[in-house]
Amino acid sequence: MDTAVETLLLFKGAIVGAWFLIWFVLERLRPAAHEWVQAKTGGTEADMPADRRAGRLARWLRNGALFGMNFLLSPLIVLPLSAFMAAHGPAWRPDWMASAFGGWGGLVLDILLLDLFIYVWHRVNHEVPFLWRFHQVHHFDRHLDVTTAVRFHFGEVLLSAVTRGVFIGLMDIPFTSVLVFESVVLLCSIFHHSNARLPARVEKALSKVIITPGIHWVHHHAIRPDTDSNYGTLFSFWDPLFGSRSNTERWTEMPIGLQDEPCDLSLADLLLAPFRSVR
Repeated sequence: MDTAVETLLLFKGAIVGAWFLIWFVLERLRPAAHEWVQAKTGGTEADMPADRRAGRLARWLRNGALFGMNFLLSPLIVLPLSAFMAAHGPAWRPDWMASAFGGWGGLVLDILLLDLFIYVWHRVNHEVPFLWRFHQVHHFDRHLDVTTAVRFHFGEVLLSAVTRGVFIGLMDIPFTSVLVFESVVLLCSIFHHSNARLPARVEKALSKVIITPGIHWVHHHAIRPDTDSNYGTLFSFWDPLFGSRSNTERWTEMPIGLQDEPCDLSLADLLLAPFRSVR
């Protein structure tokens, strides 16, 4: 295995894990929104604290279980598929783009291409009913925090892996670039799903380039037009460029979830949701 690939695989998990813990702690110390207020209209943070704590733990366990399934799929299917397509796609790239770490210009281009792909794929997941069946599981959540960043149905992960693999092969994207991009996207996803309160100036400055919680929480707003907007994952300029940026601004008690849909589903119901419901 290539040395760069081995290094990335070795440190990716440690870096992402540490980043997850940092934002998990910040959410506890400086929350931007109170999950009890969001989940129960008219409630307060002090209402029925035992029920609130039990609901929070159950939600974390559900999200953790979904993440665990996908964590097992990654080395078994997702990474091997990406590596295979990167190695066997048409070799059309010029020398300066041939290696992610031999040409930084190539790496920057790869990140832009992959982020554009994720933007399009995310949008398609909202617009194609079959794909929405799987993606809706990510939105069946009445509150957002770092655990939502890893809450996806395994069916969506497999469909995404196949589609992305084709894109990687056609674009002749090196596997090292894929690993770098995956790491960056995980870090960004944890950040923009987090419930940590950021200084307004900091968030405003960051939002000019990358997706921030203020942008992405609107995507999880339980109003359909907002749910079907703000599709960006890494860079914040794709939505304005393609006309999918919502004009809604996040507020503290913004209802999260899906409009007219139950969100407090059991793990079994979440796993079966794609095969039961129709948009």
